[in-house]
Amino acid sequence: IVAQRLNIPFQTVDLSKEYNTRIIQYMFREYKSGRTPNPDILCNREIKFDIFMKIALDLGADFVATGHYSRISREKKEENTIYRLISGVDLSKDQSYFLCQLNQKKLSKILFPIGNLKKTQVRRIANDIGLVNAEKKDSQGLCFVGKVKLPEFLMKKLKPKEGLIIEIDSSSDLYKKTVNNSLTDKEKLIKSVSSVNYKIDDGREIGKHNGSFYFTIGQRKGLKIGGSRKPLFVLQTDVKNNIIYVGMGKNHPGLYRNALLVDSNDEHWVREDLKLFYKESMIIM
Repeated sequence: IVAQRLNIPFQTVDLSKEYNTRIIQYMFREYKSGRTPNPDILCNREIKFDIFMKIALDLGADFVATGHYSRISREKKEENTIYRLISGVDLSKDQSYFLCQLNQKKLSKILFPIGNLKKTQVRRIANDIGLVNAEKKDSQGLCFVGKVKLPEFLMKKLKPKEGLIIEIDSSSDLYKKTVNNSLTDKEKLIKSVSSVNYKIDDGREIGKHNGSFYFTIGQRKGLKIGGSRKPLFVLQTDVKNNIIYVGMGKNHPGLYRNALLVDSNDEHWVREDLKLFYKESMIIM
């Protein structure tokens, strides 16, 4: 209806099989393994700006334009054009984070027409030209799946299984740091990002859950345990033994790390010209 109103060609492409293989099945595997995937990031990399983009370009399109609240700027660096992925003007709706797996080649073929506008401006323009979806509620939920509660979605393949919820006290000896001056800088860094491997004896049982793979580190809602002085947060999920470890309060030491360790195979640079090598550093903020 919108395309008809704008008098532009409209064509549909069924990518449901590819989406199921690349996104849905991947999500189930990750949750089952106790990790939390981001389907929106994966969908942008694998579907919208890969399979769909190839189809669009093969049909003769010069660019692929989407409604992401993000922007792309271009600059010359020697003989090359550098494409910068930057946040949208409307910071409350910014979606640049979900595009972090794109590369220079893909950015060169993308347009974000509303990246320089605020959501209120977009709605006003849509109203002015009579689009039927001008007042449509913001989309939420899983990309291309719709508004569905994640646990309900996961239950289609990951069946409920009762397990223990163990609370770890913030004053536990597990968080007492010891100084070892014999370690190299690299060893110190690796130690600082290492997770605590909790055991049942490290805390006390405070309740039950229906499946550790339904929860993620840092999660507050959904535990369904009351009576604590401060909110409870998930510190760790043990999917092998089906145990959730939680801590009280947003400042619990089990929620924080001094550094982040990323496997080189998972490393991705939107701008290869800024890529860091061993012992190099960059000030971000």
